[in-house]
Amino acid sequence: MNICNVNIEKDVLLIAEIGNNHEGDIVLAHEMIAAAAEAGAHVAKFQTITPEHLVTADQVDRLAQLKGFCFSPDQIYELSKTAKRHGVGFMSTPFSKTAVDVLDPIVPAFKIASSDNDYLPLLQHVARTGKPVMVSTGLCDYGQALKVREVFKTTWQEEGIKNGKLILLHCVTSYPTPPNEASLGAINALKKIGVPVGYSDHTLGIEAAALSVAMGARVIEKHFTLNKENSTFRDHQLSADPADMAELSRRIKEILTLVGDQVKTVMPAEKAIEKAVRRGVYAARDLAVGDVLQDEDVDCLRPRIDFSPMDLPKFLGKPLRRTLSKGAALSEEDFN
Repeated sequence: MNICNVNIEKDVLLIAEIGNNHEGDIVLAHEMIAAAAEAGAHVAKFQTITPEHLVTADQVDRLAQLKGFCFSPDQIYELSKTAKRHGVGFMSTPFSKTAVDVLDPIVPAFKIASSDNDYLPLLQHVARTGKPVMVSTGLCDYGQALKVREVFKTTWQEEGIKNGKLILLHCVTSYPTPPNEASLGAINALKKIGVPVGYSDHTLGIEAAALSVAMGARVIEKHFTLNKENSTFRDHQLSADPADMAELSRRIKEILTLVGDQVKTVMPAEKAIEKAVRRGVYAARDLAVGDVLQDEDVDCLRPRIDFSPMDLPKFLGKPLRRTLSKGAALSEEDFN
């Protein structure tokens, strides 16, 4: 599956979740895209909110805050152009069907927030775009995660969309997430659902995000800010700054190198020393032609000259074809 020119079967997609850390400053938002690209992120991601379609009318202060954070469709389009200039993908989490319609022409994939992973009309509307979709599974147990998959599977079938792609992101919806509740082991549980799995991180620091790659996460979403002390807005403190993001990008590459292709095989570096460190089969005493090989007739010593001690049972009880001095290596040709 390719998203923003990243094949997540071979690499890890790193999303800098700018979210609302711009706090409505469009100039800052453009600067943050550039900084995210410079730090090694593959995607700069925002949030597209229609406040009156998110919270109730009596939440006056929250509505005012959200309206202050909102960008117009034209501003969102300009942000996507800035991302393109800096060589990164542009995404934004839609919090309404209207937002989906605004974003559909300009985003390569959609990301659904944990708070909306049970918002059926939104899930169905996103599914109908046919684009790849990532869903954070905060506030979900395994059963709810299965329901999310079924919503997309069913909608794609109804719409005749044959190649719909879903990625489930392990997430804990707590800001910040306590280390003892990060539950990275849940990544292994989500893998059983049969779709690619990633991690949306709300812990402090970058350790959990880096470790999730070793657990098998193929998408990492980490909140991003230019300054963790920028304001009292909560997301700054749990975000990665440019230095953190660059270090996370470096660690992801390092971990992918260490993890490898997850196929158990003899590695080239091992093959170079295999005969030197493996045991072979040697005569423990002088042996004559016709002697029937017994356990006490052999020693297993380094280096290996011919066959493995694992194959010894098939030669025990067979007569020798040649004379062997004590310490000589046995070979398959020594037997009838």
